Amino acid sequence: MASGFFALFDDIATLMDDVVVMSKISTKKTAGILGDDLAVNAEKATGFVSSRELPVLWAITKGSALNKLIILPIAFLLSAFAPWGVKLALILGGIYLAFEGVEKIIHFFFPHDTDEDDSHINLEDKVLSKEELLLEEKQKIKSAIFTDFILSVEIVIIALGTVIGKPILFQILVVSIVAIIATIGVYGIVALIVRMDDFGYKLVSLDDNKKSFSHIFGNLLIRTLPVVIKSLSVIGTIALLLVSGGIFVHNLEFLHHFLEVLPSFVKDFIVGVIVGLAAFFIVQIFKALRKKF
Repeated sequence: MASGFFALFDDIATLMDDVVVMSKISTKKTAGILGDDLAVNAEKATGFVSSRELPVLWAITKGSALNKLIILPIAFLLSAFAPWGVKLALILGGIYLAFEGVEKIIHFFFPHDTDEDDSHINLEDKVLSKEELLLEEKQKIKSAIFTDFILSVEIVIIALGTVIGKPILFQILVVSIVAIIATIGVYGIVALIVRMDDFGYKLVSLDDNKKSFSHIFGNLLIRTLPVVIKSLSVIGTIALLLVSGGIFVHNLEFLHHFLEVLPSFVKDFIVGVIVGLAAFFIVQIFKALRKKF
């Protein structure tokens, strides 16, 4: 009986060793999408009032974790019984990402007619202003969680592809580990980015000597944060188009040989822009028809 228990423990240890090895391989395979995920979500998690940054980021992180709890069992079921469903989900998600990326670019060059400056609106009605701020915050959180859902589908599917053919328990363990790393790693780094200025102010306050290391480094962090935030907006938009283009190139056979002479990332970007423009114009036509009728 004792030898049976030891044999069981030995089997479990062997399984966990294999899981760790495959988790490393899967994480490497998803490294590119994780980098895009970081850029997109960092851009989504910025632009809030300083006191609300961490609560908002925590809300997005919880939404991301819930996304993966929904995606994982569905992915395993689709992989086992309806592989075509996985590809369909990826393509629909790719269309949305491409649309969002192109919409950002178009709105940058052709901004909406803006309302009057906030200083002229609700200046005396601070309660309404606060309500509007909270409503905008909720909308941004919802948008961030939805975008995370699509990126999470891509991450889970890529990770699942590295363990296809393995026992179901093995698949569940490996892909779940990658999903956990994706959530904690990405949003942990985002939290560090959005709190750079607070850490900088803390370092500056440690020493009154302006030539001290803490004072110089703290000021560097404070001055760098706005540049990082603006850069993330650009990087996040490019990442949306790269991810979406990659989804189409890798999952639609007729695009495998499209613009073969170009580097893969350039091809992905071009495809993402083309799909995004098509989706954007279709949405605009739909909006126009809806307004007319």
